Amino acid sequence: MSRIAYVNGRYAPHRDAAVHIEDRGYQFADAVYEVIAIQNGRFVDEEPHLDRLDRSLRELRMAAPVARPALKHILRETVRRNRVRDGIVYMQISRGVARRDHAFPAHRESSLVVTARSTTPKSAARAGGVAVVTTEDIRWKRCDLKTVGLLPNVLAKQMAAEAGAYEAWMIGADGAITECTSANAWIVTDTREAVTRPPTHAILNGITRRTVRAIAEEAGYSVVERSFTLDEALAAAEAFLTSTTSHVMPVVRIDGAPIGDGRPGPLTCALQAQYEAYAGAAEAGTTAAGGA
Repeated sequence: MSRIAYVNGRYAPHRDAAVHIEDRGYQFADAVYEVIAIQNGRFVDEEPHLDRLDRSLRELRMAAPVARPALKHILRETVRRNRVRDGIVYMQISRGVARRDHAFPAHRESSLVVTARSTTPKSAARAGGVAVVTTEDIRWKRCDLKTVGLLPNVLAKQMAAEAGAYEAWMIGADGAITECTSANAWIVTDTREAVTRPPTHAILNGITRRTVRAIAEEAGYSVVERSFTLDEALAAAEAFLTSTTSHVMPVVRIDGAPIGDGRPGPLTCALQAQYEAYAGAAEAGTTAAGGA
């Protein structure tokens, strides 16, 4: 089946979908995006994702291309046309098309692109856990905004791929782990505390991260938001990462060194199972085929 994309008011075959060469997303990375998981035909954590999208737009003084009800309809129609039951829907909003100039254009006509495709959670194929490598965090100082300016992330992810690793954990100027290239980083201490960096401008406050924290606290686990160093991560009892596409992914090696006994730890496995149950449940999201 041919994939279908939405671009500024029309649905088109994916191979024919295009934006203007002077779209500011292309020229300046002047754009934001969100990715929402779809599981069992339902959107997972849709409202938090759209709330974060609104925040990114506000912080960048970018106009929303359509109101939220209209955006929800576009998301569902794109999913329906692509027959996605388990997968993701991707939306990207740029400041629109204008003559190339660094300053904002006078108009307020943002561009909207939406795509959807079927996928399986990466954690399902990585039951034994994954390896990560570390690298310097060279990103800008507003990583809390989900923009398309991802070149430092791309370089770090490529370094990880060339090292045979699943992800790269980035280390900030303070010597602490910030996050992964496309996920949030966690460790579990010997006292069974789940530790993750607090949501400052240094990291993206992941929606899956927030959900996993809530699940962990409801289950009675201790969750601590604080910085942690590479040395602390290497000495941790367990480690894992969270994201929309990876869900809860055990990390069993960092820079070649085993974490714990080199296998997914019990707390990580428990959170992984609890998140999978949450993502597949009706209350995790709203139907991809119907209304809100």
